[in-house]
Amino acid sequence: MRALVILLFLTVVPFAFAEPNATPAIKDGDVVFELNLADPKTRAVVEASGGVVSNDGPGGEAVLCMSNTSRKPAIRVLLPVDVKPLRGSKLVISGVIQADGVEALDPESPLLHYQGLKMQLYVNSAASGKQYFDGLNLHGTFAARSESRLITVPEDATEGAINLGIEKASGTARFSRIQVRVVRAKQDRPTPTAWRGEAPQTKYRGVMSPQVFRKDDFDAMASWKINLVRWQMWQEWNDKRTYDDWLAAELDDLALALDAAASHGIKVVIDLHSPPERKAADGTMRMFLEQPLQDQFVRSWEKIARRFKGNKAIYGYDLINEPVQKTPSPPELCDWLALQVKAARAIRAIDSETPVIIETDNWDSPDTFRWLAPVDIPHVIYQAHMYWPHTYTHQGVKTNKDITVVPYPGTYADRPLDKEALRRYLQPVRDFQLAYQVPIYIGEFSAIRWAPGADRYLDDLISIFEEYGWDWSYHAFREWDGWSVEHAEQPRDRDKHPKATGPTERAKVLQKWFSRNAPKKAI
Repeated sequence: MRALVILLFLTVVPFAFAEPNATPAIKDGDVVFELNLADPKTRAVVEASGGVVSNDGPGGEAVLCMSNTSRKPAIRVLLPVDVKPLRGSKLVISGVIQADGVEALDPESPLLHYQGLKMQLYVNSAASGKQYFDGLNLHGTFAARSESRLITVPEDATEGAINLGIEKASGTARFSRIQVRVVRAKQDRPTPTAWRGEAPQTKYRGVMSPQVFRKDDFDAMASWKINLVRWQMWQEWNDKRTYDDWLAAELDDLALALDAAASHGIKVVIDLHSPPERKAADGTMRMFLEQPLQDQFVRSWEKIARRFKGNKAIYGYDLINEPVQKTPSPPELCDWLALQVKAARAIRAIDSETPVIIETDNWDSPDTFRWLAPVDIPHVIYQAHMYWPHTYTHQGVKTNKDITVVPYPGTYADRPLDKEALRRYLQPVRDFQLAYQVPIYIGEFSAIRWAPGADRYLDDLISIFEEYGWDWSYHAFREWDGWSVEHAEQPRDRDKHPKATGPTERAKVLQKWFSRNAPKKAI
């Protein structure tokens, strides 16, 4: 049975136009779309299609009620959104929602995290395809409450819509105060130009660390001519120690790693891979939502800076690994970028020289660089991670069930997947680098060892990094065997770990590029 689809009129907040057909002047804080249930035409459309508009919301305001009493697969209201003026901007969709008995249609098939009550923004992108930004686990019965989701609009977005309703569930949902607001408008940045002065050249080529200190690992890295290691301090969530106790032990291990690295002329990125406390249900790092965790995070970096200030083996302080923020921070708290700036300033009060490394939202995605602006901190390196397309780099990572094997070169989203596609995906980072003349570091990139053509993928990526003068570290060295270049490329089986009998094709690629590192001396 087809889902009931209702098209509503959308109240659009007008913008000032400089001239006919000019791009609207989008600013941070602008409310760009708002559902107006008081509008008679909108009421008529809703009521004619089975929805109900009542005036029993907070303060007597209008509320949209939707009930799936006929047990349809989905019942929804679509609010068309012109996303073209919003390309490259970060938005938040927010509203007040209420659920009464929103439960799975089939008790034998529990609702997935994105099913049930829907308050969703859909965006279609020519390059990345359809993307859906949902609230998570919205089902059951609960009183009226505020919900919000953060969205980054792709630069090539072609269409968008807000979807309100119920999916794969029965029950009643109520919606009010639905709006879309600009959190960060696309940056009006300098036009990217050729590098002023001497162009940057890649100086550091390395790997991610194995998470635990072993002297033999540093001896092996030295034999590979590696000159950079991103040392990840990572905490298992079942670790019973307090965060401070865990960190103290990690810093003792880091001290050993710094000494071993210095003896081989290897620089070390200090990567605080685990933040205080695990993520919220939607993936947002909880420290973006809670003041005590923000305070603990800043204290942790002050502790690190005091202990290791002046250590010449340090490449930089890597503040937050792969920030993720889908829920806005409360007004009095720092978001993912402001918290890094706060920590960096705390570090600068202790250590004025060691570079700090800024990562971007959305798992440090290159896309986020489209609206990033430089931070007002001296000695900053900007980091990106590269796992695109994820369907290629991570194929079969979480399952041994049958999967669609994705080759490289190949196709993705009906377009060629090749070196030029990788270059296009990295273009926002390149534009940022040229616009502001800042150093770039690719902290993580990889392809699972059984991905067809992984050696070619890695070689194409590294050649781009080298062309642009970016330092880089491969993920990962002697960590999980799935990423290991010392393990055989085939077969695809995440539970088997065949050690290669000779250098793999992926290892040969890395070693070819490591050979470009200058001869090392003890630091």
